[in-house]
Amino acid sequence: MMKQALDNPNLRQRGRASVEFMVQMLMASGSLRDAVNADIEAAVPDVDALPDDLDERQAHMDEALSGSAAFATQQLVGDWHGRNHGKVAAAAFEEIKGDLKPVFERTGKGPATLEVDPDFVAPDYWDGVDFHRTTGGWDRHPKQGFIHGELIHRKMVARFFPGGIFQQRRNVAAMAPKGHYDKILDMGCSSGHFTVALQETYPDAKVYGVELAAQMLDHAWRTANDNGWDWQLFQRSAEETGFEADSFDLVSSYILLHELPEHAIKNVFAEAFRVCKPGGDMIMSDVTRYADLDKLSAWKADRGASYGGEPHWRASASLDLAEIARAAGFVDVKAEGMYPHVVQGRKP
Repeated sequence: MMKQALDNPNLRQRGRASVEFMVQMLMASGSLRDAVNADIEAAVPDVDALPDDLDERQAHMDEALSGSAAFATQQLVGDWHGRNHGKVAAAAFEEIKGDLKPVFERTGKGPATLEVDPDFVAPDYWDGVDFHRTTGGWDRHPKQGFIHGELIHRKMVARFFPGGIFQQRRNVAAMAPKGHYDKILDMGCSSGHFTVALQETYPDAKVYGVELAAQMLDHAWRTANDNGWDWQLFQRSAEETGFEADSFDLVSSYILLHELPEHAIKNVFAEAFRVCKPGGDMIMSDVTRYADLDKLSAWKADRGASYGGEPHWRASASLDLAEIARAAGFVDVKAEGMYPHVVQGRKP
């Protein structure tokens, strides 16, 4: 049997076929999507005439497409895929977990450190939420970080992103204005994909990460060890990182904010300002702003989020993140890009 790898695991035949089925199921739905778009075009002759209120717009579109068999089928396919992609990935993991034991033993040793708080209490907006429709949430499985980071992301999600979801992370990391940073904080580091991009972009930096989910942190810790990186990872909220003020040269996050309600997003920017050194930089990225979309495109994004296990997407996507950054104290603030939408600023 071939040697198992942390970032490119060899699936057994059943698991590989099941994962491939999930991928091909969506790839093969192009003609269905075309049919839905044709029905939408017929039902919505004037996009600007759609209701301004998003809930009213949802109701209007549901009524307008009530006779579309293509739309109903698309919703059923998307719903089934959303409910089952995590289960398929978990089942594929169960087939190879014995093979991965030496990998986990190897990656459990190295220079990175991990601090998990046994008394940690998750924020109300996060506790009990099945983000991305992952049954049981990010802590549902002892190796959920590996399942999500390596099976779902690399073997499913990455197939749908032209140019690559990992390249997107590297692109955002490289947008920070300086070519060198001594100390970097990744807020909401999850399983470590953006943390990797930060480390590779700024190889001499000391990288820290905070994250709510212990299982996600566990995988980020193993990734760091496997690459010989001395990351310091903590189970802490991005709203209250516990670090001293003026600690980091660069404070960053990647597609974190849409997982938070509005008050938490503002708290994250305030915390980023607090821990950033004077003269240091902030770079945050998130999903496309609804203000940058026409009414129909915003409806599509909002409907997809509401059915995709994203309870805070609308609140986040409706905010002007540049204004929030300025309110937190950052200067030279600029915001650019559709997806990801990137906000940068400097602490004076």
